[in-house]
Amino acid sequence: MDGLYEQARIALHQVWRRRWLALGVAWGICLAGWLVVALIPSKYESTAKVFVQLQSVLPNQVGISAQERASDLTRLRQTIVSTANLEKVVRRTELNGQVASERDMAAEVEMLRQAIEVTAQQDNLFQISATANVRGFSNAQNARLARDIVRNLLDLFVAPGGGGGDESTQGIAFLDQELKRREGALQEAEQKRVQFEQQYLGLLPGQGSVESRLAGSRAELGNVEGQLVQAQSSLAALRSQLGSTPPTLPGLGGTTGGPVTAQIEALQAQLAQASARGWTESHPDVIALRAQIARLRPLAARESPNAGGISNPSYVSLKTTIAEKEGQVQAASARRAQLQADIAQLSSKQASEPGVAAQQAQLNRDYDVLKRQYDKLVEDREQLRLRNDVQSKTASMTFKVIDPPSLPTIPVSPKRPLLLTLVLLAALGAGVGAAFAKGQLQATFPTQNRLAAATGLPVLGTVTEVWTDAKRRLARQRLVWLLGGAGALGGAYAVLMAVEFWQRSTVA
Repeated sequence: MDGLYEQARIALHQVWRRRWLALGVAWGICLAGWLVVALIPSKYESTAKVFVQLQSVLPNQVGISAQERASDLTRLRQTIVSTANLEKVVRRTELNGQVASERDMAAEVEMLRQAIEVTAQQDNLFQISATANVRGFSNAQNARLARDIVRNLLDLFVAPGGGGGDESTQGIAFLDQELKRREGALQEAEQKRVQFEQQYLGLLPGQGSVESRLAGSRAELGNVEGQLVQAQSSLAALRSQLGSTPPTLPGLGGTTGGPVTAQIEALQAQLAQASARGWTESHPDVIALRAQIARLRPLAARESPNAGGISNPSYVSLKTTIAEKEGQVQAASARRAQLQADIAQLSSKQASEPGVAAQQAQLNRDYDVLKRQYDKLVEDREQLRLRNDVQSKTASMTFKVIDPPSLPTIPVSPKRPLLLTLVLLAALGAGVGAAFAKGQLQATFPTQNRLAAATGLPVLGTVTEVWTDAKRRLARQRLVWLLGGAGALGGAYAVLMAVEFWQRSTVA
């Protein structure tokens, strides 16, 4: 422990003997370091926070998912620092005075891109920050520049002017052009189908291919033939029943005349039924009924009024039913003949031209493809138009400024008070170190023990330094000068710190 204490006393003594060297080195390093710190431009930073509320009702209804809205928000963040927007910021701030050419504008834009930062925080909260340390600008100018940059970026962020509307409009215009072109192709395909159907398929009703129409007609022909067979069977049974049914009921002295009169009444009933079914006077059955009635009237005039008794209702009903069945048989026969003729004619054309079915299949396939494409384009256009209306006419993203940009009063860098203090401490340390190092280089012995250890000889004694009055006065004067130099160094440090805080006050 005594050795360490002695080493400390020797070191302090060496430094004290070379105190002027320590003070000179400290002054030199302080002047150089403080000059470097003073030349570093102050960098001021301004920040603002924006909250983005994403609308979720209408966008979800038209198919705009949350991922798409998040992508739009990411794209918006990227376009904020685009070259076009940064040029707007340069034009609106004091940086415009630094621009004299396109090269200067490009340099300022690149400088802004490096100085601007848009960071996403939790819950759709965004922070916009910008720094300014333009050489040649005062601290107040740099502080105002940082605030103005953030303010203009905030304007661009909150009201970016869209861009998606133009994109949607271009998409709608493109779809309109495609729809117009597809509409012409669709009309051409439709015209070909109409011409084909007029040439080959106009014989049979309905829609579909040749095979489907023939199959449908054959099925209908089978149904008609079944109805005809059933009607003919019913008609034969009714005629057999009519042969065993008397036209009048004898013995009751009716007032309707004889059997000829009853037959005329039955024919008139059939004529009324035919008129009710819509048959005209030129219908063959109507003409036959009227001719038969005309032939029976002379015979009925010669009958006795009470000769034949009363008319048999069953007979009249059977005659009416027979007339109806005869009409059904005739209608079914006519329909069967028409279907047979149409099928035969279409089958003959199909046989004479075997490529008709393939041609129709090709036409239908082309038409169906064009129709599906056209319908899909129409649906896409309407969906895009609705999305464009939702995005342009409603606020899909609502912006709220949480923290507006403020004028910074303290530079973020450099930390000048800290740097000034570090320079002072480093200068003092360097001065002490220089004095100690010089003391180590000189071949002197601070104590008699050091001398004895170095020579290996015993030291008989030491002679202390004798101080005269003149020497004491000179020593006191030099001490005053030393304290003055050290105090001047501290005063310079205090002045620099005061200037730094005064400059901060002028920025505020």
